Amino acid sequence: MADLRQYPDLVNATTTTSRRLTVVAHPLVEDCLARLRDTKTTTAEFRRAARLLTQLLLFEATRDLPLAGNRIETPLEATTVNRIGRPIVLVPVLRSGLAMLDTATDMFPDARVGFVGLERDEHTAIPRGYYRKLPTPIDTAAVMILEPMLATGGSALASLEIAKADGARDVRLICAVAAPEGVCAVHERVPDCAIYTATLDRGLNERKFIMPGLGDFGDRYFGTVPP
Repeated sequence: MADLRQYPDLVNATTTTSRRLTVVAHPLVEDCLARLRDTKTTTAEFRRAARLLTQLLLFEATRDLPLAGNRIETPLEATTVNRIGRPIVLVPVLRSGLAMLDTATDMFPDARVGFVGLERDEHTAIPRGYYRKLPTPIDTAAVMILEPMLATGGSALASLEIAKADGARDVRLICAVAAPEGVCAVHERVPDCAIYTATLDRGLNERKFIMPGLGDFGDRYFGTVPP
C-alpha cells in the first residue's frame, strides 16, 4: 500500500465525500488480488480471479447509477420494477482491457462497446495509439474505461481524453491495480474522472512498472508469457 502522506491530494480523494478515488474494500477483493499477484498462479486461475475482481469493481463503480421505473407483468400480476436508467458504454483499452470486457458485458448486456488501441513503448513508457472506435452519442452515458493497470497514467489519460473529445461527461476508470503517480496524473488532467481500484500500490520502479504490482496483466491473462 502506498504511503499516502507523500500524496496529500489522494488523502482527500479517499474520503467518503469524494468520488475521485475509490479503493474497493472487500474480503473477496483481497483474495482475488492475492491470487493475481502470486507468481505461482496459473493462467486459468489468473483468469478466474480477474473476472471475479472485475465484477466486484464494477459493482462498486455503478452503485450510484440512477434507476428508472418500469411497469411489467410477473407471472402473477402487474408491478413496477426499477432498471438502470442511464446508458452504459464500456471502453476496454487494448489489449489488457479486453480481459475485463466479457465480465462487464455479462453484467450490462445492453451496454455499447468502444475500443481504444494503445501500445506502450517499453523504453519511454509513452503510449502510442493505433486504433479508436467509440459508439455515438455518449454524452448521456456512464462511460467505463477498462484499464487493469494504472501505472504512469499515459494509456488511461489517452483513453479518457478520447472519450471526452467525443462528448463523454461521466467517465469512470476501472482498474485492478493503481499507482499514486497514475492517479495524480489522471486527476491533474481529467479532474472529474472517478477511479475505482482494488489497491493503491507503493509506486513505480525505474522501468515504470507498478510495485509490488502483479507483472504484465495482459501477458498473464492471455498466456503470452511462460506459465
